[in-house]
Amino acid sequence: MSKNFSMIGIAGYIAIRHVQAIKETGNNLVAALDRFDSVGFVDAYFPNADFFVEFERFDRHIAKLNRTGTHVDFVSICSPNYLHDSHIRFALRNGADAICEKPLVLNPWNIDALIDYEKETGKKVYNILQLRQHPSIIALKEKIKNGPSDKIYDIDLSYITSRGNWYHYSWKGDIQKSGGVATNIGVHFFDMLIWIFGDVKENIVHTLKKDKAAGYLRLENARVRWFMSIDYNDIPDKVKQKGQRTFRSITVDGNELEFSGGFTDLHTISYKKILAGRGYGVDAARKSIQTVFDIRNTHPVGLKGDYHPFAKNI
Repeated sequence: MSKNFSMIGIAGYIAIRHVQAIKETGNNLVAALDRFDSVGFVDAYFPNADFFVEFERFDRHIAKLNRTGTHVDFVSICSPNYLHDSHIRFALRNGADAICEKPLVLNPWNIDALIDYEKETGKKVYNILQLRQHPSIIALKEKIKNGPSDKIYDIDLSYITSRGNWYHYSWKGDIQKSGGVATNIGVHFFDMLIWIFGDVKENIVHTLKKDKAAGYLRLENARVRWFMSIDYNDIPDKVKQKGQRTFRSITVDGNELEFSGGFTDLHTISYKKILAGRGYGVDAARKSIQTVFDIRNTHPVGLKGDYHPFAKNI
């Protein structure tokens, strides 16, 4: 039997992946909210979905649907990071489970509060941790699991995804709203590394700027040098020459992990698992949320110790 979904933040960058996932899993989007009204793409998926630009009217409409028999089973949340906690609570308060984009919340203590709220309402919160669904990442986890338990792997993580000037004037450029670069574009990479290589034992930040960050993580089974940026100038020349504006690389003991493709259907896979009762809950996000919180609240030490090679160009 199909489920009814509503969505908050449907004009956002990642929202279309959620809309596609709802469609591809055979479910229905009945209502959506966004303060911006450039959401015409929805016509290709759910032309009959009700749309609101004011939260108060959306809130009233969801209550009406629930009261008149069209119960909303899930609320998909693609709103700005700092609003996730509030919108998750809205979902649970209205008798729906929540499916939330990364980062689930900005502060570690919000996780405990949400767990308490789940207990009060009897509803569930699910987090989209899409890299855990990627075939190459799953294969790497199996390889590490079946390898020597005491081996320490050397990892370089590089992620540069160019953004224009608009980024700094949007909520994403406000660290209080997005959590900064390491949180906004990096939290799912940190989640993936912790998921595979174990808990964080040491967290050193070498540089922390509004458009880039670099640091070092010592995990149970890995030493990780990481670099993340939204500055096009940080992209290697050989990549620029191909006309590309994004560079993504993970090397494990000097060997490149190939995961350049296979991203387009990860949300649908996530939705299928959630609908089957096997989605990632609140507590699954705890370690990565703590890691990025510590990164943005740590004083950078500068280029000392074992830092990422890209950091020396800053």
